[in-house]
Amino acid sequence: MLNWQLTLAVGGGGTAGLGVFVLVREYMPAVPALGPALRRLHQPGAGAPAGRPSRTEWLTGASRWLRPPARDLALLDRTPEQYTLSVLLSALAGLVLPGLAGTAMSALGFTPPLVVPVAAGLGLAVLFAAIAHYDVIAKADRARREFRRAVCTYLDLVALQLSAAHGPVQALERAAAVCDGWVYERIREALRIAQLQMHSPWEELRELADRIAVPELSDVGAIMQSSGAEGAQVHETLRQRADSLRDQIRTDNLARAEAVTARLDVPGALLVFVLMGFVLYPFVSRI
Repeated sequence: MLNWQLTLAVGGGGTAGLGVFVLVREYMPAVPALGPALRRLHQPGAGAPAGRPSRTEWLTGASRWLRPPARDLALLDRTPEQYTLSVLLSALAGLVLPGLAGTAMSALGFTPPLVVPVAAGLGLAVLFAAIAHYDVIAKADRARREFRRAVCTYLDLVALQLSAAHGPVQALERAAAVCDGWVYERIREALRIAQLQMHSPWEELRELADRIAVPELSDVGAIMQSSGAEGAQVHETLRQRADSLRDQIRTDNLARAEAVTARLDVPGALLVFVLMGFVLYPFVSRI
């Protein structure tokens, strides 16, 4: 009787330890990989010969089945395989936890029915997978709001560069080189790709905006395209767009704050009812 319990405990502990190791390894800062950057710069054609199958090919098939949020992953600079691995590891952790709890209870002398850990494991697997999925969506939502705020500053910087008699392409590059941060690094990368592939930078900015679902960055490309194609003085247009975008962000923040405040009214009302129950209970008990 102790043999299968020991085997289950060792297997569950090893699986949980492996999951913790993979999660810690994923969240540790890694050395920048040149391979993905080169693959983005030189996309293989449709008729390119297929190479050797990758060791993570099963993750690619699983990611097609799970249908990951492509735009959110592109904004967070993650691959569908990384998303699939995190969801599967979360589901595996939820599946193993009830078995470990059942093993601990069996060691204490209480053996629950087999259906209890199995049903709890399946339920926790679905719950943990959903939590991992919505965690990606929440992080992408926060990153998208940060990207929009950075675009406001970028619009002002581009307008300043144009006012200093720089050309449209040079204004985009110099404005992106002024500030630090992951947002400006993504913009600088898009401008470098446009330079290497002989594309216009506003087209590359529009493609980046569509890929990460930040239409405000596409506005920069559209305004600068009119400046580059027609020679129009667009620095005032850029400033007006930055001001309108700030007003829109301020309105969204107020709406989000009001929604949070409305959700806080529910526990406040419940607390009032609980206090009323404590106050009225002595009088009701005497009737």
